[in-house]
This record gives sequence, structure tokens and C-alpha cells, in this order.
Amino acid sequence: MMYYLLRFFLKLLSYIPFCVLYVFSDGLFYLLYYGTGYRRKTVRQNLTESFPGKSLPEVRRIEKKFYRFFADMIVESCKLASVSPEEIRRRMKFTNAEAVNRLLRQGKSVSVYLGHYGNWEWVSSMPLWLEKGVTGAQIYHKLRNKDMERLMLHIRERMGAVSVDMHKTSRYITGLVNNRQVCVVGFIADQSPRKQEARHFLPFLNHKTPVLTGTEKITKHYGFEAFYLDVKRVRRGYYEAEFMRLHDNPRALPDFELTTLYFRRLEQAILHRPELYLWTHNRFKHAERLEETV
Repeated sequence: MMYYLLRFFLKLLSYIPFCVLYVFSDGLFYLLYYGTGYRRKTVRQNLTESFPGKSLPEVRRIEKKFYRFFADMIVESCKLASVSPEEIRRRMKFTNAEAVNRLLRQGKSVSVYLGHYGNWEWVSSMPLWLEKGVTGAQIYHKLRNKDMERLMLHIRERMGAVSVDMHKTSRYITGLVNNRQVCVVGFIADQSPRKQEARHFLPFLNHKTPVLTGTEKITKHYGFEAFYLDVKRVRRGYYEAEFMRLHDNPRALPDFELTTLYFRRLEQAILHRPELYLWTHNRFKHAERLEETV
């Protein structure tokens, strides 16, 4: 019952025009930033540690820009409940998709690395840009609340994507490979591993950061091609996501090099537009500041 109520209200909200939703977003910004102070301590710590060369006024400017974007992304994600494929294609454009489709036509599957940067929820519309008959999958972290998870899966799969629990990734991809099903699998690969699972560390945003390497292992094991999805915010409500090949032959790379290439791309994007990264998570809880280890 709760799921259907949530879905009903989300559907109603999603029918509100973008121009009106952005008025709500402006109010939500003030509520999150000034009213509740939602995770402001974590955001401030992440920003000051990641950009030690910036003054406090500069950090505050990035902080406010982030919360404005964060509020926008919340209302934009709600639109997924009813937005048409034509509308989302107009607002979320994927460039260089032909480079991926060319490989798919050759029977090659593709891993797509992306981060919590730009509107990663709208990336679920990627299948609209892929060859017909190709499986477009996205790996996700299962939510504790079953109703919220069911609602999230509903909106993320409206454009043809298949959501795969991260704990079932290997089994799912093995099934596709065994059935000779060409696929494109999206991995949000910048999540922090649990402390006991940390096996590799990289310099990332002024931190010695533990990183997940499962995407690299899967990509190499199954012989997938590897791309990074470079997301840019063109203007409010409009994005472009460019497929950028990480390497021509991932299997030929030394261990962890593919992961390093991904994090370098992601870091470049963050340094260019830091307000588009998700700073509310305690991403560096198991990391060390580089200046403290020198």
C-alpha cells in the first residue's frame, strides 16, 4: 500500500512543468542549506580537504552552488516518473554514442564508468541511444526500505534500463555472456569500499583514497570494452554525456591501471565544475589527506 501511495504522489509531482519545479527547487535549496543544514558539516569537510588551496569564501561559494544543484537534481529525478522518451532525449544528450554502437554491432559488450557527478539518475535513459536489442544495465546499491527501492527501480527502468543489485553483478553478467547477449553495463564506480574490503588506494582529490576495483575485474575478465561517461551540465535542466574510451585494450593494462584512468577522468571533471559532484556522502571516511602523509 505504501509503495502505491508513494508512486501516486511522485507521479503527480512529476507532471508539474519544469519551470514550476525549479521554483520548488529554489525553495528546497534554502530549506536544505539554511533551514535543516542537511549534511553541511560533511560537505564543508569534504570541500576543504579536497581543495586545500581555496579560501573559506571560495569553499562557501562552491558549497552553495552544490546545494542549488543538489536541489535541482532532486526535482529532476522526480520527472523520471512521467517524462517521455522524446523529452529526456532532448534534455539528456549522449554524444559519441556511435563509437559504442559500432562496437556493439561487432558483438562486443561495453563497461561504462561514471561517477556521482552531474545528473547520474538521468543516465538511466542511455538505452534510448543504444543499438536495438542490446541490454542496457545499471548496477545499483540495494536500499533498506523496500518501498523506496521499488519506487527507485520503477523510475530508473522506465527508459529501458535493467537495474542489477551490485551483489548479483557477476552472476547477471555471466548469464548474459553465456547467452551471447551483447550488453552495456553502467557502473557508478566512485563509491567507497568497506574498510575490510579496501585493497587498492589512489590519489584522488587530495586524499589517499581506497577505491573499488570490481568494475575493472569484470571488464577484463569478460573482455568488455571500457568507456568513461563525461557528463556536463549545459544549463539548468539540460545535460550532455560524452562516451570517452578509456583504453583500446583493457586486458593489456597492468592491474588497477584502468581504475586509475577512470579516477583521473572523474577528478578532471570535478576540478572543472566541483559543484556537480555529490559532496554529501562521507566519501573519504577511510582515506588519508595527502598532505598529512608526505
